[in-house]
Amino acid sequence: MPSHKSAEKAVRQIEKRTRVNKARISRIRTFVKKVELAVSSFGKDPKITPEFIKQALVSAERELMRGAGHGVMHKNAAARKVSRLAQKARKTVASASV
Repeated sequence: MPSHKSAEKAVRQIEKRTRVNKARISRIRTFVKKVELAVSSFGKDPKITPEFIKQALVSAERELMRGAGHGVMHKNAAARKVSRLAQKARKTVASASV
């Protein structure tokens, strides 16, 4: 329990930052899941086109890099996730066009 005015303010700031960071992490996960879902249902669902996958990938990359920029996740971790997602998407689209 904080006993100083500044400590009470610090607790409020921590709670606020925690809420914001959780929302950012949730948003990142949502965008990543959209890409993974699009990749897994490519060929089965006629709505999922290579252009749709590319658009989802661009959105996910943007969110991941924003999260890294805001300190929610490490820059290299975000880059690694983007790279792996892009690799999955590229493989899926390439295998379907062959």
